Amino acid sequence: MKAAYFMKHGGPEVMQYGELPDPTAGDGEVLVDVHAASINGVDWKVRSGTYTPIEGFPYVPGRDFSGVVAALGAGVRDFVVGDAVFGVCDIGQEGAYAERVAIEAAIVAKKPASLSHAECAALALTGITALVSVEDTLELKSGETILIHGGAGGVGSFAIQLAKHIGAKVITTASAVNHAYVRALGADVIIDYRTQDFAQEVSDCDAVFDTVGGEVAKRSFSVLRPGGRAAFIASGASAPSSPRPDVVSLRPKVGRDRPHLERILALVAAGTLRPPEITLYPLSQAAAAHAVSEGRHLRGKLVLSVR
Repeated sequence: MKAAYFMKHGGPEVMQYGELPDPTAGDGEVLVDVHAASINGVDWKVRSGTYTPIEGFPYVPGRDFSGVVAALGAGVRDFVVGDAVFGVCDIGQEGAYAERVAIEAAIVAKKPASLSHAECAALALTGITALVSVEDTLELKSGETILIHGGAGGVGSFAIQLAKHIGAKVITTASAVNHAYVRALGADVIIDYRTQDFAQEVSDCDAVFDTVGGEVAKRSFSVLRPGGRAAFIASGASAPSSPRPDVVSLRPKVGRDRPHLERILALVAAGTLRPPEITLYPLSQAAAAHAVSEGRHLRGKLVLSVR
């Protein structure tokens, strides 16, 4: 099969494109012919070695995908060959930047005909992450105020729509070029992070959802009201320590399961959620897509077209 992979850690230039052995479906797994694979911010961190150093090479990155079932492992009863499906590789497993991927059938969902493979790939991990962060971790409620950092990104754009659906007031950070985009998603207040200091503009928030990390994460505690809570997905495996005893710092536990994928589809079908803006790259240009992702100023989602 064709795949995008790397043989050592480094910059985008270490990404290669070529032939690798096909995977096979083990017990309880399905083998999927991948049509589209999403690029996530963690992908370039894995490639660079700043996330978790890899020991086995060649290494094929990629966590979420959409495609068609090509073969069934022993014991699989809920799919047939030819089913269109989408999903997110299990924790500790990657490999979606390839023409084929083997994955546990229980964490895959059927793709509806109303969504393209690219749209399903773009919604999978970003959708699960936003759902787990906003609904399960922050437990956001109607009437509350939430600050969402990085609202134009894949996770941020999902989170804005979800928070509005819940009934919250949404404040988000975005560059000026993306203000119309996040406003259309439902943002009530938009802060241009290039020209405005969110810590000076915002106060008394019930919740913060940070998708950016770094200094933004450290400074986010100041905008919370007493009793507020903050969730962080770009600050490593653990939430940053809170400098305040009266607020809670949380790291969402983003798992993989079919119910969350089906919840995403239900929100889309109801018109509550729309897929993010998508920029497509062919699988052979994964290195170029990584360079854009690493720049961290993209809108929506980068998706690799595999077939």
